[in-house]
Amino acid sequence: MNNNTVTMADQKTIAIVAHDNKKQDLLAWAKFNREALAGHHLIATGTTGKLLTTELDLPVTRLQSGPLGGDQQIGAKISEGEIDVLIFFWDPLEPHPHDPDVKALLRIAVVWNIPIACNRASADFLISSSLMPTPYERLVPDYEGHRNRLLRLDVA
Repeated sequence: MNNNTVTMADQKTIAIVAHDNKKQDLLAWAKFNREALAGHHLIATGTTGKLLTTELDLPVTRLQSGPLGGDQQIGAKISEGEIDVLIFFWDPLEPHPHDPDVKALLRIAVVWNIPIACNRASADFLISSSLMPTPYERLVPDYEGHRNRLLRLDVA
């Protein structure tokens, strides 16, 4: 499969999501990294976005709560090329009624080669990367052949 190149600007669009049991950990991480986050556009699911806005005093675009479709909204924005980075503090030990949405969000981020951090350590490495504040050429698989194959199946 061939790749296309997508240029990520120096100001990234960062989607931020946290399960209930991870919200305090995410807030502590975000406070510690407030200065780095301030240089980027932040998008978050409902409650997480409200907490980030209140605690960081930074603008955050808020979507629906995760279980009400926020995870899917972020996934749609990833597939439309509107998200550069995904920070998702998820709780692997708690069952979630919207688990299929969570798996779909992580899957779509991998499909479109979006950097993902799923815990504090990976988020620290990602936000402190020398690539974060600079333009970056991200390789994205060229799915045209896949799309054409699906179209042929639809016609049959």
